Amino acid sequence: MAQQVQGVVAPGRNEPVRVETIVIPDPGPGEAVVKIQACGVCHTDLHYKQGGINDEFPFLLGHEAAGIVESVGAGVTDVVPGDFVILNWRAVCGQCRACLRGRPQYCFDTHNARQKMTLPDGTELSPALGIGAFAEKTLVHAGQCTKVDPAVAPEVAGLLGCGVMAGIGAAINTGDVGRGDSVAVIGCGGVGDAAVVGSRLAGAARIIAVDIDDRKLAKAKEMGATHTVNSRTTDPVEAIRELTGGFGADVVIEAVGRPETYQQAFYARDLAGTVVLVGVPTPEMKLELPLLDVFGRGGALKSSWYGDCLPSRDFPMLVDLHQQGRIDLGAFVTETIGLGDVEKAFARMHEGDVLRSVVIL
Repeated sequence: MAQQVQGVVAPGRNEPVRVETIVIPDPGPGEAVVKIQACGVCHTDLHYKQGGINDEFPFLLGHEAAGIVESVGAGVTDVVPGDFVILNWRAVCGQCRACLRGRPQYCFDTHNARQKMTLPDGTELSPALGIGAFAEKTLVHAGQCTKVDPAVAPEVAGLLGCGVMAGIGAAINTGDVGRGDSVAVIGCGGVGDAAVVGSRLAGAARIIAVDIDDRKLAKAKEMGATHTVNSRTTDPVEAIRELTGGFGADVVIEAVGRPETYQQAFYARDLAGTVVLVGVPTPEMKLELPLLDVFGRGGALKSSWYGDCLPSRDFPMLVDLHQQGRIDLGAFVTETIGLGDVEKAFARMHEGDVLRSVVIL
């Protein structure tokens, strides 16, 4: 029987979000209903609200979440009611060309729930990244549920559902940071700081954090950066080169998603070094680089979707590392809020003093 719960809806481009009654259908084949316990406020949700992803309004926002499986549909065997799960937005299909080549982290046909959640009048909602977790409960494909140790706090576990995983994965999966490497991270929000954490975990010898906000740089230092550069007052390319013997960093992770910072990343890497783009650009952005420089500098230019993660592999591993004290996922939680505070949390993103606001339900 369908249920009615409260959830945060973006009704139209740049309109304030509001808490609405949401209708959750019973799970169909391959689907699950999850009772949400915590959901981080991610910049991607703001992109949805602003129309920067697409115009399929109204959106049910929220995707960086953890909770308890309440019910499952026919054919679901990997999770059962009562399981504590982190929701992921790349439920691999197992059948596409990437999966069949043994590269499921690049799956081209990831699954979402087939049924739609709606408003009481029948208006269909578009769940952010196929999840829609700023809600007391949500409907997802069962493959979007990744079981982890229930001893971990939900507000910590949920962050692996997007931003923290994206940053850590950009370093250890996409960038392949190794022991003794030099790494520069441009943009020290939640994703950038996670890239700092990932680089430290991988054994990088030098981790250079770059931002225009000294408060963010101080936080990056707490997270493991060995050096900081304020690019508002200092040329970041020259500064990174000076800190790496004049050569540039082995890996530069761009966590802003803007052409000008990408160009900085490109020229701040060593010859044959790697640039990883994990910041999310908007559709109208264009990049210009001299093709001769692309050719002459060698190396690799990569983009990192979700940190090239495989949730079934990476989520439990990172939870274990957190519980062992080897990484501190709780350091990313700046504040906990309620469903009615999401609009204020979006405003706080622009103030520069918050890594993650987390909705607690």
